Amino acid sequence: MNRELIAAIDLGSNSFRLQIGRIVNDQIYPLDGIKEAVRLAAGLSPDRMLDAASQFRGISALRCFNERIRDYPPEAVRAVATNTLRVAKNAPYFLVQAEAALGFPIEVIAGREEARLIYVGVAHTLPNPHKQQLVVDIGGGSTEFVIGKSFNPIALESLYMGCVSYSLRHFPNGRIDKRGLREAELAAQKEIQTIAHAYREIGWEEAVGSSGSAKALVDILELNGLSDGGITRSGMERLRNLMLKAGSVDNLQLEGLRPDRLPVLPGGFAIMWAVFQELGLERMTFSEGALRLGVLYDLLGRYHHHDLRDATVSAFVERYGVDLAHARQVADTARAFLLQIDPAAADNESIDRRFLEWAALLHEAGVSVAHSSYHKHSAYILGNADMPGFSRMDQGRLARIVLAHRGKLARVGGLDPESTEWRLILCLRLAVVVHRARDGRGVPPLRLKREGRGYVAVADNDWLRNLPLTASALEEEERQWQAIGQPLKLRVERTPARSPAGA
Repeated sequence: MNRELIAAIDLGSNSFRLQIGRIVNDQIYPLDGIKEAVRLAAGLSPDRMLDAASQFRGISALRCFNERIRDYPPEAVRAVATNTLRVAKNAPYFLVQAEAALGFPIEVIAGREEARLIYVGVAHTLPNPHKQQLVVDIGGGSTEFVIGKSFNPIALESLYMGCVSYSLRHFPNGRIDKRGLREAELAAQKEIQTIAHAYREIGWEEAVGSSGSAKALVDILELNGLSDGGITRSGMERLRNLMLKAGSVDNLQLEGLRPDRLPVLPGGFAIMWAVFQELGLERMTFSEGALRLGVLYDLLGRYHHHDLRDATVSAFVERYGVDLAHARQVADTARAFLLQIDPAAADNESIDRRFLEWAALLHEAGVSVAHSSYHKHSAYILGNADMPGFSRMDQGRLARIVLAHRGKLARVGGLDPESTEWRLILCLRLAVVVHRARDGRGVPPLRLKREGRGYVAVADNDWLRNLPLTASALEEEERQWQAIGQPLKLRVERTPARSPAGA
């Protein structure tokens, strides 16, 4: 595996970005970057449907990115999508085309996961990351707030307000007037009020802005003599007066104002103004680190087997009081079954193997809610909780596997018949069945193998004869899999008697 070059793609609400980095001594050095001003959020209708024009712009940008990274191995690339694709109703349709254009899978990440990755990126660019920092990242459709110290986030929040959505809503056709600006500021302040008290209680030593809106404001304030460095309250007040005097973004004559930022400047300004007001800031520095750099460092961690998802699973095991000894036993047996039908899963980097192990470790998380229908509670937790390191699609996959580990398979009947998730579900279900007694007997004498379009479970006769409940449960598994057209056959065989020694 060539681990020297890695790539991150950020499908933001305003811009799509490709960042390529070179790994040198566990540090990432940016090597190349491409930015396309897609303005995806501008194509989001009031009923949350992406229009054809914005989809076309996005697909075109991803085709360009593909030319640069098409020869990269899959494990060296990670693509993440943010707020607009979190909320768009037709996002699944768009993502099919987007993945085909890019040539790599695209993960839609939750707001707090986006905030975590932003902080990872910013922290790696700060001169002193051991200070307690407030990081604010104004994106096209959402704004992330993080308090962190020494590369560890302390508080993470994502609010549904961004420079594209606010510019469209409050500054139609680029018009800037007192009423529109005040309405935008108050709307943003109302959002920030929901987190302001808790964040002030935690506190910070330094405020840092990241991404496009913060960068644009820093450039404008510094190049026009409105600030002596960074974003300042006095500089923002002076810029506010200039914007109102201009009356329109088209009339703004400011050094450092790039054409691609012009349409979204008023919305970004209003949100930043509200941040200063509600959090009592006087000054904010700027960091070049952002989501895409955080994605690169997260990818680097996975390369070196420091996958945050493992830590998250361990934390959930503890938080939800999972019987760890039993969960590990189920995981060991499920893994053994998977290796019997998919020897390639022996590779430590097999993603199917990792998801099966995580699902096995967490399949009883819902018992902390209620034992009755605990698999449904487990699936709800895994599908909806904040799970650092996991994308929404990761969580959806975990939730489906866990939901299907007992009971009727028809609950996940909509799953593609060719999906690899079916074999993970099969391995987990069988492991749960054979360890229902929780007796810690180890991997049982039950072999799993492929046969045609289905599978055969071969059980040792002497073993199964003494376990009537397990035999009954395995027969029920046959019926469940037959009902959804994924045949599983139970075959009982007698273990040949060994010849006496010396015979």
